[in-house]
Parts: sequence; C-alpha cells; structure tokens
Amino acid sequence: MNVWITGCAGFIGANLTQHLVNKYPEYQFTGIDCISYAGNVSNLWSINQAKNFVLCKVDITDIESLKSVWKLRPPSKIIHLAAESHVDNSIINPNRFILTNVNGTANLLELCRQNWADLTNKLFYHISTDEVFGQLGDNGHFDLNSNYNPRSPYSASKAASDHLVRAYHHTYQFPSIISNCSNNYGAFQFPEKLIPLIITRALAGEPLPVYGLGLQIRDWLHVTDHVSAIDLILHNGTIGHTYLIGGNNEVKNIDMVHLICKELSMQTLTSYEKYVSQITYVTDRKGHDYRYAIDTSYISKELNWQPAMDISTGISQTVHWYLDNQEWTKAILDNSYRNLSISTQEFLIK
Repeated sequence: MNVWITGCAGFIGANLTQHLVNKYPEYQFTGIDCISYAGNVSNLWSINQAKNFVLCKVDITDIESLKSVWKLRPPSKIIHLAAESHVDNSIINPNRFILTNVNGTANLLELCRQNWADLTNKLFYHISTDEVFGQLGDNGHFDLNSNYNPRSPYSASKAASDHLVRAYHHTYQFPSIISNCSNNYGAFQFPEKLIPLIITRALAGEPLPVYGLGLQIRDWLHVTDHVSAIDLILHNGTIGHTYLIGGNNEVKNIDMVHLICKELSMQTLTSYEKYVSQITYVTDRKGHDYRYAIDTSYISKELNWQPAMDISTGISQTVHWYLDNQEWTKAILDNSYRNLSISTQEFLIK
C-alpha cells in the first residue's frame, strides 16, 4: 500500500505519521507538507531513518509540484490533513484559508480523479472538524444529521472542502471518506492553541489569556485517540460515509486553564495560586462559538471505537510532555525551528 499523508509535519499529522510508519512497515508512506509556520520537521525526527517514509516539501496549492511527486510516488490512498487551522488567523487573513483548505483540497481531488483510472483499493480520506456544524446550546451533540453552519472563515473553508469531497463521491463515484473531529490536544501541538499556550506561558511567568469569561465549552480529544480512530477508518471505514470523532470530555475553557494550572503545580512543585494569579481575561474573539460536542455513537457502533483517554490523564500526560520537551517549545518561540536542516535526500524530496 502506498499512502500519502498531507500535513504530516503538523500536530495531528506528525502524531499520525509516526504511528502509521512504525505500525505498518510493509506500507510505503509519503509525507506531503509545505513546512509552513505550524509545520515542524523536528516532529518527525523519530522516523527520519524509516525505510518506508519519505517527506516531500510541497504546498498542496501548487498543482505542478503535486504532479511531480505523484510521478515518483503514486498513492493508492491519501489521508488529507493539510490545512490552515487556527481560527484567530482565519479572522485576520481569510484568503489564506480559502487558498489552502479549499483550493488545495480541490487540487488533490482532481489529481486523484485524473490518475486513478482503476478505483479498486483507492481511498481519499479527508480529515475535517466539528466546527463546520456551527455551535450548540447547553444541550445536544453534533451528529450525522447535523446541518452545516460554519461561523468563522476557518470553519467555512473546511465546510467547503467537505462539500467538495462529497461532490466528487456522488458525481464521479469517487472513493472518499470524511471524519469530523473535536478539539485535539497532546504532544507536538503548536503553542498558539489553548492548552500548549497556557502551559508555555505559565512556565514563563507570563499572563494566561482567557477569552471573555472563559465559559465556552469544548469537547477535548487526545491526539492518540484521534490517531487510533483514523487508523481504524483508514482500514475498515465504509466508502462514502462520514465518521464523527469526539473525546467525550466537555470542559469550559476557564476550567481547562485551572486544570492545567493544577497539573503544572503538581509536576513543577510550584504553588497552584501562583499559576492562577497569571490568568488574564481578554476581549472575546469575534464570532466565538459557545459549545461543541460530538455524538460518537456511529463510529462506536460501526468500528467499535471509543476514546480511551479521560481528560485528567490526558492533561497530566500533555503537561509532562511539554515539561520534558521545553527545548522543542523554545525553538518555536525563538523561531529557530524554521532553520532546521532537512536536506538529506532520504528524508526529503525538494
């Protein structure tokens, strides 16, 4: 099996790529990543000598470069994670999100359509987000019957890409699967996101910014649970179906910040009150959705999948990882990670 993983150097992509490359040595994996600001090749150093993995520095918006990689390493399956993903950035520069998330996805779909003459054992697996469904009130969950109601440029761009994938499936009998996940957390997450942002700022003695009163609720999914679900769907998912992947861990943002402060206190032997005193309430984000939550009953029934990580254990492990990998975080904060060498031919096709 020849598998492309787009966005392989990002947070979820790196965790997934390491997992699959190590678990399936008989497969050949091609990582596709433009190594943007959120892409970090150091996330992949554990597999840089793997004989079944090659990293290609390619932007999915560049169709000619994608064609060049296809000639060298034609895929039978594509796991598509490459995307601009930070909502705050989409509010500032929505065009970047449209270019990557919509046009980039269209490039990949069209490349597959033009080159997969025989669709046997082919798959385009598109990874998406629960944010395409909008927001929930105090009750209920997103399920397979939920209407699309994106409320940020980011979620709108992901909704558009979901619709493109479904359109190709229905128009061309294109072999595709979509999964929509809730908020991920865990190792290798870029420190612009809430959990690593709070950890790194707390350790630096800096203010811990909380939007509004921090009352927004998110369903937190540990990245290892997400990876296990993707693995199952890749091998056992039904073509044309959508799977909703959630962590069954609904937490208010302010409660999450307090949970992180508590865990940091225990692991650093620093007073909990010291970390809590750093909390700073800031003007709420434009269009900030109130609550997300996912109904995981379908993937549980069809694939016998359930998230294994409870939020307390997950945050404990995540805090421990960031404490053990402060050089990784430091390289991001001082921008030196952008200078990492990735010139070995075994690890990169330029």
